[in-house]
Amino acid sequence: MRIPFAAAFALLIGGLAAPAVADDNTLFTDFAGELRSIESFTGNGKWLVVKVWAHNCHVCNQEAENYAQFHEAHKDSDATVLGVSLDGAADQAAAAAYIERHDLPFPNLIGEPQSVMLKYMMLTGAQFRGTPSILLYDPDGTLRAAQAGAVPIASIEAYIARNSAGDGNPG
Repeated sequence: MRIPFAAAFALLIGGLAAPAVADDNTLFTDFAGELRSIESFTGNGKWLVVKVWAHNCHVCNQEAENYAQFHEAHKDSDATVLGVSLDGAADQAAAAAYIERHDLPFPNLIGEPQSVMLKYMMLTGAQFRGTPSILLYDPDGTLRAAQAGAVPIASIEAYIARNSAGDGNPG
């Protein structure tokens, strides 16, 4: 049985253990080879949707255009997207082809599968279940929700709307 996105977010929010990992800045690389962390993209006054993906994930490929459109529609106002590939060095060329094929306008990082999975588990306190997986940070950089599996963009927009004051900060 599939739990609706909003209900899953509500269940997961209570289980997030951010203080235990607040100073963890696991580094990945961007596709130019520069070291980066997820945290370097958070706390910039906008919601951040982190999508963990793999180049050969069927659902990730199906959803890619929707996340690109979401990023383009929101990047100048209230939200951005960050992709995190767990393809690692062995499949970096395939991951780069995924980004090009889907013409992704948002930044993407890449890490070794175990590093990406460990980071997800440290952030959420939950077992990594696969791709796609979504992390949602509020404008102050606090992890507010996590979801394994497909997440409709409309559900993310509704969650942001429900949890934002008129000024874009969590309400």
